[in-house]
Amino acid sequence: MRVILDGMGGDHAPVEIVKGAVEAAKEIDHEIYIVGKEDLINAELEKYDYDKNQIKVVHASEVIENEDSPVKAIRRKKDSSMVVGLNMIKNGEGDLWVSAGNTGAQVVGGRLILGRIDGIDRPALASIYPILGSEPSLLVDAGASSESKAHHMLEYGIMGSLFVEKVWGRPDPKVGLVNLGVEENKGTTTTKEAFKMLQQAPINFTGNVEAREVPKGAVDVIVCDGFVGNVILKLTEGLALNILKLIKKKFMDGLKAKMGALLLKNKLYEMKEEFDYSEYGGAPILGIAGPMIKMHGSSEANAVKNTIIKGIPYAENNVIETMKDALAELEEIIVSEEEE
Repeated sequence: MRVILDGMGGDHAPVEIVKGAVEAAKEIDHEIYIVGKEDLINAELEKYDYDKNQIKVVHASEVIENEDSPVKAIRRKKDSSMVVGLNMIKNGEGDLWVSAGNTGAQVVGGRLILGRIDGIDRPALASIYPILGSEPSLLVDAGASSESKAHHMLEYGIMGSLFVEKVWGRPDPKVGLVNLGVEENKGTTTTKEAFKMLQQAPINFTGNVEAREVPKGAVDVIVCDGFVGNVILKLTEGLALNILKLIKKKFMDGLKAKMGALLLKNKLYEMKEEFDYSEYGGAPILGIAGPMIKMHGSSEANAVKNTIIKGIPYAENNVIETMKDALAELEEIIVSEEEE
């Protein structure tokens, strides 16, 4: 299998991207193609001892920056690392795309170059949501689209369920719809309609889930529109960071507190690690007709390594084809509002 890695995407490219690729290569047998400015990438590779038959460089002279307009960047920067890499996937020269670059450009690039899966109106960004003391959940949509219709959320539930089952190896994952309450009649017109559609889908839909239950791991797949999903993620991240800061401050307040911190050092480190996104890998962009994994923009080598390793089953297990087959059977459930 061939992993196509965006060598110029992210805040720490190409330094951390290359380092992560080298570290990943030590643990897998697959080929890694790093796409980007050849001279910069080779200069980083020279720092390491690696198998030159396993890690290869593909030159791309342009870079899509975070401030670039996604549509204009994809259409105008034809020799960017992102466009060149996605075309490699399209042309069968690669099997998995991994990047820490511009999220909007990746969604647009995936849609324009690779196309959407038949039956999917709108691709979604699926983000890994850490659950303390347990396995993480998958949140769909995490911000690819700020507004979603009912049938979009149906798509999110189906795709998220298949990803968790096929990539994470979690059989019959529980799917929940974020809402104001657990009752079926709660929420907006859109969420009420989404509830009915999800009930009919061939997934383990457990009903509505309140936001306070999400951090407890109430469901494996958290379904919501991109606005709500992005707010949930950022609120959780901010709350976690502030709690960790408060704990650190309390344990540094006096000799007794410091002694207690010393005794609990390993447990505190474990808790911090559970909130560390770099341990979980990247977020899949679901609905695109090719495996795409989006890393956090500030990803360093450890996150790059884990994203590559944990993203491989997405391609190896033919999850895209499974999604296509599942959605083909749901033509009667996925009904556009124009037909209603």
